[in-house]
Amino acid sequence: MSNKINHSMSLAKPDALDITTKQKIALAIGIVGLLIFVLALFNTNFPNQGVFLTLALGMISLGIIVYSREAYLTKLEGIKNDGVWFKSISSRGIWGWLVGIILTSFYIVLYFFPQYLGLGADGAVNTGLISLFDPLSQLLSGRNASQWFVYGTLYTIAILAFGYKFILKYRHNRYQQIRTVSVMFFQLGFAFLIPEFMYVMNNDLPYYDLKSVWPLNYYIFDEWSVKGFLSNGNIGLALILFGIISIFVITPILTYKYGKRWYCSWVCGCGGLAETAGDSFRQLSSKKMSAWKLERWLIHLVLVFSVVMTTAMIYTYLGYDSNNFWLTKGVFISLVIGFLIIVFTGVMIFKRHELGKDAKYGAIGLFVVIALLVIMHFTGTTDHVFYAKAGTLRSAYGIYIGSIFSGVIGTGFYPILGSRSWCRFGCPMAAILGFQQRLFSKFRITTNGGQCISCGNCSNSCEMGIDVRHYAQKGENIVRSSCVGCGICSAVCPRGVLKLENDSMNGRINPTEILLGNDVDLMDLVNQK
Repeated sequence: MSNKINHSMSLAKPDALDITTKQKIALAIGIVGLLIFVLALFNTNFPNQGVFLTLALGMISLGIIVYSREAYLTKLEGIKNDGVWFKSISSRGIWGWLVGIILTSFYIVLYFFPQYLGLGADGAVNTGLISLFDPLSQLLSGRNASQWFVYGTLYTIAILAFGYKFILKYRHNRYQQIRTVSVMFFQLGFAFLIPEFMYVMNNDLPYYDLKSVWPLNYYIFDEWSVKGFLSNGNIGLALILFGIISIFVITPILTYKYGKRWYCSWVCGCGGLAETAGDSFRQLSSKKMSAWKLERWLIHLVLVFSVVMTTAMIYTYLGYDSNNFWLTKGVFISLVIGFLIIVFTGVMIFKRHELGKDAKYGAIGLFVVIALLVIMHFTGTTDHVFYAKAGTLRSAYGIYIGSIFSGVIGTGFYPILGSRSWCRFGCPMAAILGFQQRLFSKFRITTNGGQCISCGNCSNSCEMGIDVRHYAQKGENIVRSSCVGCGICSAVCPRGVLKLENDSMNGRINPTEILLGNDVDLMDLVNQK
């Protein structure tokens, strides 16, 4: 620990603290590991690819671990967000933009030009960076690596290594430690290892990430995927049923009890990467009203697009004759429209007050979806929907939502837009869970306004762009659709103002007028609690 005393009393820009010698060594170790990947990218012929891959991954992980231990274990436990706006990489400085450009470029090449990473075309031998991962892929599943295996490996290493850093940073908060271990476990086990082992046991089974739920795993309802599952007997059928049960049973129950945090902050791989590798950029999320308005429109437009595209995808391979199969095109469209009407009617009957003026926009959205589905039914054919080839629409969904939005922008722009831009503006799963969290969940963040000193730590650390301080100053419960329940706002509060709770839905959404005490019998209010 440095004994240098910082005499600066400046509140605007305190003296920047240099990194220690040990941290510089850690950075050098990590850079050497990255250099091995760069050399592989340029087709360097390594004598033993397995050894060099292990060396590269090990050095990168070791560099992160040593740097993190020096950064946090030499300090007392507690809030560690000092200096984030005075570091180039975490304040949209030169280093931040450089890292953003590198990440974005990597995603563009990964999704659209994998041959430049060395992917062998039409069964040809891999070269370059992808060939470096062949030994690991052969070890786990007996096949050569693809660009997705390379990405999955790097993704998993990032969550594990930066997850360790995150645990050290928030070691004063047990909730943060447990949920970080959870996302590390689900990423390593469910997203990375289990699919590889499933391929070994049955290589005819389509890829299935067991923790991924529709609309994130929209591909499991594609024709080739459904046929692949059904052709594998009971295990394939069980996986399809599990996917359906996850949508209509497991997800609603868990969201009702715990809010969307059970998935977005404890299970989801996108959220896991944002919380661990993206933790240094969480303060970059915009808290402006204009960003909030854009968020509400954009994420729900993506959800509408997801519902229509998934319905269209299934519609294309259903038939017209009920003698062949009871689920015909007409029956399927009727079931989808009926389900949407039932959900909307239930919300209007039981939650009209909480929905407020948004009820009008909800009705417009429902009408648009139903209109699109009706048009699709009366104009669509087996090969065409909306006067376009079905395959083209499926590809468009995968490219624009699954690739460009979630990957290129969502992760590549971490150093520019913050770590949860995909979760906030584009994730259809977050939109569904957020809708239920707002109206049908026990979860809320309670505030003790009398203790708030308006330091702004909570708002600064919210990666979803919520102005938490605005609620804390008034003592108002935070019940927002976008909140992922990460709990960082509570972890960085120096006064213990914020608390994550699961309680009765009565009084969960408390109006500002009551909390400010305007013409209210306070004894009646206390008796209601």
